[in-house]
Amino acid sequence: MHSLPPKLDLNLLRVLVQVHADGNASLAAENLGISQPAVSSALKRLREALGDRLFIPTARGMQATPLADQLAPQIAAALASIGETMACKVSFDAATSRRRFTVAMTDIGEIHFLPPLSRALRLLAPGVSIATVRHTAVNLRVEMEQGKVDLALGHLPDLTTDFHQRLLFQQRYVCLFRKGHPLETAADPLEAYARAEHAVVLSVGTGHGRVDEIIDKALAARQVRLRVPHFVALTDVLEASDLVATVPEVFAERSARRFELCHRAHPVDLPPIDIRAFWHAKVHQDPANRWLRELIVGQFGQAGGSGH
Repeated sequence: MHSLPPKLDLNLLRVLVQVHADGNASLAAENLGISQPAVSSALKRLREALGDRLFIPTARGMQATPLADQLAPQIAAALASIGETMACKVSFDAATSRRRFTVAMTDIGEIHFLPPLSRALRLLAPGVSIATVRHTAVNLRVEMEQGKVDLALGHLPDLTTDFHQRLLFQQRYVCLFRKGHPLETAADPLEAYARAEHAVVLSVGTGHGRVDEIIDKALAARQVRLRVPHFVALTDVLEASDLVATVPEVFAERSARRFELCHRAHPVDLPPIDIRAFWHAKVHQDPANRWLRELIVGQFGQAGGSGH
């Protein structure tokens, strides 16, 4: 089989196929929507590239050479395949998909996001599953660049270049402690907070860690008696001790409903923190990723939330 030269313009190949089909340069030009001189120029370039006359003018039109007869059907099939491929759009049918999404979040994120998300998936996409990973357990930027993590949820200010984001909601921080704790009825909450012993959740690289930095600057002598890497055991510890913890309000409200705990506004001026969904630019147009993002925004986004 005669091989085609590399980097041959596809438009030239279209001319070859059309002239072969029509047997007439003028008709081929009309069907291609170009001028006859453009067809003649294309044929000249093809002859030079292939070293063959390709078509010989006769009284009955353009007579194809054996090489043109050999190439034209194969090129036509290849061009048709390319056209079908370009026209084919990747789709995602949530109702029938068996896709597993990997989402990065903290343990407190799991507490907040997973119950409603699981209910929504059961109704809308019963075959879809979710796997979670910790922000700090993996190199999140690299994992998302490589497509190993589909989405990240939380306060992640380091995810900027090559990432898109969408604001879901803002969260405030409050003090959480056992019922009957002196802080519950203290007339001077800042003084009571400063005297108290504290439990701190260490979440490096997230908004929780930055909040503790602000508190430490405001109260240099804060007595931290317990440091844990996650929120899971915090409620049990607080219920059975005099420790005070600084936690997101949504977590405090949930904990107060299930344990003998209560919460109050934080005496240190702490800024609210944006909780966002993050995804890498490579999956911005991916229908499956877009579906998951829209589902999460619909479940947890607040009116007026913005993103890009």
